[in-house]
Amino acid sequence: MKQFILMLTALLVWAPSFAQVDRREVRSGNREFRRGEYRQADVSYRKALLKDSTSVAANYNLANNLYRQQNYDEAAKYMAKANPMSLHGADIAFNQGDIALAKQDWKGAVEAFRQSILRNPADLQAKENYIYAKKKLEEQQNQDQNQDQNKDQNQDQNQDQNQDQNKGQNQDQNKDQNQDQNPSQDPSQAPGQQPQPQEAKISPQQAQQMLKAIQAKEKETQDKVKKEKAEALQAAQKDKNW
Repeated sequence: MKQFILMLTALLVWAPSFAQVDRREVRSGNREFRRGEYRQADVSYRKALLKDSTSVAANYNLANNLYRQQNYDEAAKYMAKANPMSLHGADIAFNQGDIALAKQDWKGAVEAFRQSILRNPADLQAKENYIYAKKKLEEQQNQDQNQDQNKDQNQDQNQDQNQDQNKGQNQDQNKDQNQDQNPSQDPSQAPGQQPQPQEAKISPQQAQQMLKAIQAKEKETQDKVKKEKAEALQAAQKDKNW
């Protein structure tokens, strides 16, 4: 998450006096944030918002502070209040993308990084995160499609299984009736014919278990890749406050 100290200082000097009442609390919150005292910084930023609920700096910095505490839903709420149409719109959109990544909201992340790039085309990190989020969105869509296909296959298997069970029941009933009529003769075997060995088959239940085992292995691999990428992104996130 980004920092623009010089630009923000100029903004506070030029703003009307009623918009400057939060300066002391915001600066105090920034010092606490840099020391890793996130709870104290949370109090300072909220005090600033009590004086000016429209403060871009207070909303933005509070959102960053909540992000560091992994309170992503609250972080998203306050980042949205930071006025994306302001001069800092590119940074606000970037941080909205970071929050969406943390929530695994790939669609929201793609849109946020796209807005950040539109406002600042030179931001290479925004472009990298946009590509990553777009890739994860495509993977999610493919996974959802595969799940729908597997669901349809399971339904077909259950239907086939029910049909096989009904067929087996009918055959058993016919067999019982034939045995009652000809107790000394096997109805499935012609006179003098040796019984034929039956071919081994995989039941629908076994096929479904094999499919679940394969899917579990694929998910384990995807989770491992996702964890490695998340750790790499965490190291590169721009989370310094104004």
